[in-house]
Amino acid sequence: MTSRTLAHVWSPQLRNRRRVDVYLPPTYNAGRERYPVVYMQDGQNLSDPDQAFAGTWELEAVIDDLAERGIEAIVVGVHHAGERRLAEYSPFPDRRHGGGDGDAYLDFLIDTLKPRIDRLFRSRPGRESTFILGSSMGGLISLYALLQRGAVFGGAGVMSAALWYGQGRIFDVVTTASPAGRVYVDVGMHEGAGTLRNARRLARLLTRRGWRRKNGLLRYVEDARGRHSEADWARRLPGALEFLLQ
Repeated sequence: MTSRTLAHVWSPQLRNRRRVDVYLPPTYNAGRERYPVVYMQDGQNLSDPDQAFAGTWELEAVIDDLAERGIEAIVVGVHHAGERRLAEYSPFPDRRHGGGDGDAYLDFLIDTLKPRIDRLFRSRPGRESTFILGSSMGGLISLYALLQRGAVFGGAGVMSAALWYGQGRIFDVVTTASPAGRVYVDVGMHEGAGTLRNARRLARLLTRRGWRRKNGLLRYVEDARGRHSEADWARRLPGALEFLLQ
């Protein structure tokens, strides 16, 4: 596996710059094949311990391990914007925390970053090969992206999502959504009663709207030893990517 860095990518929608790391599958330089793309939030935490907040997702090892099973993709690690992280990952404002710039952030991903990735790398640009994934607030914006921008994203990884944010307004969005694309949802049993309750509620609502295990559109996981940490998300990441990229 090799990686490349796009430094100081400018977002006209958010009026800021950020680093983007692009992780290429092991066979990328061996031919002309095109690959699906997974856009992952909190790019600082994916592989470099010197940048990570509290450990990494061990992404490079995950990519190599999945490749041995024939599952390969380009992974785009989008760094968050520091103090603007909460605002960018929140689809709606919260009474205590503010925010609400999620739509502008998704406009950046879709209208600015994705065309650049599709131009510079051998991607498969269609929605059926384009996925988004994140944890906590990154999980919230990933879920919202699939529900509201389903013409672009064919699946979302929703890990330990901050579903409480904005007084739980994401549940209102789910209740009017139509099933399109795969959704991976997980939660750790040691993340708190509220987080677990919200994850179970999300799984129930998605099921009612047509995302079901039996039609291959939903995978819901409760991690018996899981906490709200990078190490736990790293452990569950292979299963999430395998489901989305199947």
